[in-house]
Amino acid sequence: MRQWQGSEPIEEPLATEGLLRLARGDALVSFDGVEKSFGAVTALRGLDLDVYPGETLTLLGPSGCGKSTALRLLAGLAQPTQGEIRWNCGAAREKIGFVFQEATLLPWADVFANVYLPLRLAGVPRRDAAPRVNEALELVGLGPSSRALPRELSGGMKMRCAIARALVMRPALLLMDEPFAALDEVTRSKLNDELLALKAKLGATIVFVTHSVFESTFLSTRIVVLAARGGEIVDEIAVDPRLTRDADFRLSREFASICRRASQALQRASRDAEP
Repeated sequence: MRQWQGSEPIEEPLATEGLLRLARGDALVSFDGVEKSFGAVTALRGLDLDVYPGETLTLLGPSGCGKSTALRLLAGLAQPTQGEIRWNCGAAREKIGFVFQEATLLPWADVFANVYLPLRLAGVPRRDAAPRVNEALELVGLGPSSRALPRELSGGMKMRCAIARALVMRPALLLMDEPFAALDEVTRSKLNDELLALKAKLGATIVFVTHSVFESTFLSTRIVVLAARGGEIVDEIAVDPRLTRDADFRLSREFASICRRASQALQRASRDAEP
């Protein structure tokens, strides 16, 4: 596979050689009895979960069930209190992108500079990074807005900028922590469509956190529903990746059936949170 050199843009998909060498059915990364505590509070308890190459895995559950904690553990931003996170592809472990709940843009920097930031921190000169930054901006439809400041952007454009910043490092694994939760329904739906188009083009593995049954059903190839207070897996729902994800899918019997099962699992997961 061709590697990025100097100002030459990368053309290969996000999947790396290490990912392609994984045997069929092998997990990219696995949680093995993972527990994470913060003082007296246990955010995750005994989590066993596999993430497979190329899938869109959604973690669905009530607030406090450990969804965001699981993402931070995957990103290496926190370490398990007990258990192990086992990587079967070291290349993927080094190529992780993270999109947080808030866009967290630098208010004094324009869109280009915000997307360039990870490469700047990695020591890549601006001139050499420019094709890669412009490529990421074009992928999310922000090419014409590269000189705009964050205060000049809509909520959806800010989140597109945050996604471009995650993509500029060419991640093999993209972690997304409720990135569209604060947006209006129309913008959220449009960004869901755009995320699926990006995934089809780039071949990334995505782990997505949401509270929305509808969003999880539309985006996912697998939904894992976590219970409150400890993150026990209540249900695991496979969604056929061959289904066409469009407006008609949102109105289909398949969509309604998956939403019903996910909603029922979420209700069971939420009972543990009730006093």
